[in-house]
Amino acid sequence: MFARAADVKRRLPWFNGAKLDDIVDYLTYVFVPAVFVWRSLLVPDGWAVPVASAMVLSSAYGFNQDAAKTPDHFFTGFPSYWNIVVFYLYVLHEAQVINAIVLLALAVLVFVPIRYVYPSRTPRWRRVTVALGIAWGIVLLVMLWQLPAVSPALLWGSLVFPIYYVVLSLVVGWRR
Repeated sequence: MFARAADVKRRLPWFNGAKLDDIVDYLTYVFVPAVFVWRSLLVPDGWAVPVASAMVLSSAYGFNQDAAKTPDHFFTGFPSYWNIVVFYLYVLHEAQVINAIVLLALAVLVFVPIRYVYPSRTPRWRRVTVALGIAWGIVLLVMLWQLPAVSPALLWGSLVFPIYYVVLSLVVGWRR
């Protein structure tokens, strides 16, 4: 968003900002959460390496598809929001086996060509989506501050935005 606002593509035509953006996104959305899964006891001990590997490898595929981001501003397949998923699994304190199943199911969804809204670039519902996303981000920061004991009301209330995002993606994607 900032690079587009500064018109970096025109100012530095030899610099591929999209490639840098993908590298940073892969590290923060995929690699760091996979390391967390591997080291945090979120999944059964014998499953840690296979589950973290499924996250890293499926997302490597997802990030490197030509159609990973569509011209009409969608992600194709689960958009590797591992950082969000892992945060919620950590806060929810679900059974390790449940966490592993959720993570493996999402790794499979990387390969399923469902279209997910690109929140900051979607032509429809952008203002609502960005406003809700900002409010949700603030709530997540408060939850992070409260760790390890997050307010249940805040936790369950924070799920409104992810649910909105999935429903919006399915409805808008299905209509196209």
